[in-house]
Amino acid sequence: MDTSAFTTSVPYANLSQVWDPEADDALICLDVHQEMHDVKSFTFASAQGKQFDVRAGQYFLFTFPAGGEDDSRCYSVSSSPLRRNAFSITVKRVAGGHMSNWLHDTMQPGMAVTAQGPLGTFIRPAGAAQKYLFLSGGSGITPVMSMVRELADSHERADVAFVHAGRTPADLIFRHELSGLAARLKTLRLHFLPEQLGEEPSWPGLTGRISAEYLRLAVPDLAERTVMCCGPAPFMAAARKIAVEAGVPTHRYIEESFDAAVIDADVVVPIEAPAETIYAVQFSKQARSIEVSAEQTVLSCAKKAGIRIPSSCANGMCGTCKSKLVSGSVNMVHNGGIRQREIDAGFFLPCCSKPTSDLVIDR
Repeated sequence: MDTSAFTTSVPYANLSQVWDPEADDALICLDVHQEMHDVKSFTFASAQGKQFDVRAGQYFLFTFPAGGEDDSRCYSVSSSPLRRNAFSITVKRVAGGHMSNWLHDTMQPGMAVTAQGPLGTFIRPAGAAQKYLFLSGGSGITPVMSMVRELADSHERADVAFVHAGRTPADLIFRHELSGLAARLKTLRLHFLPEQLGEEPSWPGLTGRISAEYLRLAVPDLAERTVMCCGPAPFMAAARKIAVEAGVPTHRYIEESFDAAVIDADVVVPIEAPAETIYAVQFSKQARSIEVSAEQTVLSCAKKAGIRIPSSCANGMCGTCKSKLVSGSVNMVHNGGIRQREIDAGFFLPCCSKPTSDLVIDR
């Protein structure tokens, strides 16, 4: 393979240096790979040739120059974290999805983007019993795939049952690679569960949605395992209920707190009860002003008023809603979704910030 284009863009002489999540953000796209009919993987390297210290299950908050205006989205790393010179994300094209469609139609090798990370706590717990159930639905497979690839690269002898669900057999992302890994990794038991047959009437396995009955058959020792789950909200709700009823302790059930693979839809945020202290919050670009109490988050009230702010996790983790605070002050309690230098520059996360004065926001 001719790698001359890559060495021109990315100076690998600096690979001994490590990407600094607080300071570095410049990435170069190295490769775009068509995984299946509506799924592509995008591989990125540091523009300075630095190595990445990523944990399997983490994600990056990307800023893409889509449509002439920067837009941010979170995408989980799908590649093995042991391959430190670059990492990949895997994105499913979503009907009407602004960023997923832009990536599929526009992103090419050599293009520059910025990203913050790695972020997130969807990580296999240290010291846990080496028996796992990986549960993924649709494009929620991406952080779990990073874990499987890490196990393959490290030859770790973890006992893994992996149930991957999708709409049809043709929608099972990484289906063929996973089958190859299962043939090689003697401690990986793989179960595919398409909801429908689609155009594969000869599908040899079961079809349907995850259920307690299905998991009792596929994973009879479920209660002994640490469960790592990622997928659409209804899928995770069903998995959580099944795990609890099967006797999985709370500390051994771990799920991604937002749709890690694609974040294109608005999230409905619960509204806290109003308090007596009320502040005026102005959104300068949208020429809107709302009232927010000292006990409410800015994002919850903005959503209720129909003001558009890209968001996802609603707990200060992903950084999707990051906004510039032109004036005023807030009480922000975040979970790593914003860097200190960004806070110093006047940015904040509306999802986890309550006003302590009148505000003007550059939105």
